[in-house]
Amino acid sequence: MRRAGEVPFIVAVREALPWSFIGLAAAFVAILIVQLRAGAPHATPLGLRLAAALLPAFGVMAMALVIVLPIRLAAATGYGRAPLLLGSVGGFALAMPRPLGPDLVAYLRFFGASGLFIAILACALCATWIAAMRRVAKGPVAEYAGAAMAIATFAALESLHVSLPAAIAAALQPIARLGDTYVALMVIVAIETLLWTAGVHGPAMLAAIVTPVYLTMQMQNTHAFATHAPLPYIVVVSLFLFVFPGGAGATLPLAALLAISRVPRLRRVGRATILPAIFNFNEPLLFAAPVVFNPHFVLPFVGAPLVLATVTYIAVAGGLVARAAFYVPSSVPTVVSTYLATQDLRALALVAFNIALATAIWYPFVRAYERYLAALPQAASPQAASPQAASSRAESRDAR
Repeated sequence: MRRAGEVPFIVAVREALPWSFIGLAAAFVAILIVQLRAGAPHATPLGLRLAAALLPAFGVMAMALVIVLPIRLAAATGYGRAPLLLGSVGGFALAMPRPLGPDLVAYLRFFGASGLFIAILACALCATWIAAMRRVAKGPVAEYAGAAMAIATFAALESLHVSLPAAIAAALQPIARLGDTYVALMVIVAIETLLWTAGVHGPAMLAAIVTPVYLTMQMQNTHAFATHAPLPYIVVVSLFLFVFPGGAGATLPLAALLAISRVPRLRRVGRATILPAIFNFNEPLLFAAPVVFNPHFVLPFVGAPLVLATVTYIAVAGGLVARAAFYVPSSVPTVVSTYLATQDLRALALVAFNIALATAIWYPFVRAYERYLAALPQAASPQAASPQAASSRAESRDAR
């Protein structure tokens, strides 16, 4: 998995996505302000206002991605930045649906659903052509020839009246049906958490593959909400807000339990990481507690999110809580983000129940870890508290 995560294109997509999310956020705020100044009726529900601004913002996100992705790919592969940008942006422009139309916001709303995949496809095709031309010739000429071939490929599809947005939408239907299942949810949660226990950033590893698919499904839910239609999908990006309170591993309860720990070092770690955990930023906690490479915490770190995913899926599939209509960044505190994503007050009850359930799962493991550390000499020191040091001392005692 680590080797797969180091493939240059996967690395580039993983690094480019956060920058494109910045484009999404900026466009969302700008479009929302413009619409409000244009005289949007104050009686319009908040959810519909959010949907009217969020859907076209996804189109801007795709445009940001097609610029940032070639830059990151050039850094990862050593290819020229200018040829990659030229071929990717040129192909992306040719693949955009016609006609443009006078209403830019309406056009972006239509284009957003497939824009992410077109941006990724345009960059991938350009990189493939550049790699092929570099086998024939060397230097910048070969790279610009590859960029020209990529643009020519998209031009040929355009001349044949092949609609890439329509083709992508058709191809996504079976993928979405497969991904919108309990099994898919459990597999994603299990892989992300298991990778983290081995020190591999699970969400970052899967982002290049999972995020475009589930974000597109999230967009379709938003579109359905805006048109007063039933929301088609359960498993979307914002559903994971219920599964990972505090970040991967559902570690918000862990930070809270460590903050009141009887072990001084753990108590300091908990109090230092509780605020970041509220905003679902738990990397400091994972390496300071530590959770990574710590056999005492593997079971709750993997098990708690799986239990929460099961409870959440049952609640949403059973209609006890509304399906997530909107994308909300994971950096928004869980209690706030889950309500914004669903526009349903029952989401607050579900996330409160999930946090309580995760606390019950984490509690015995934290107490057992405290007893383990307390039984060791100098348990309060960072060196003595680490699992590796503890293992060495245990082996030394066994040898004696």
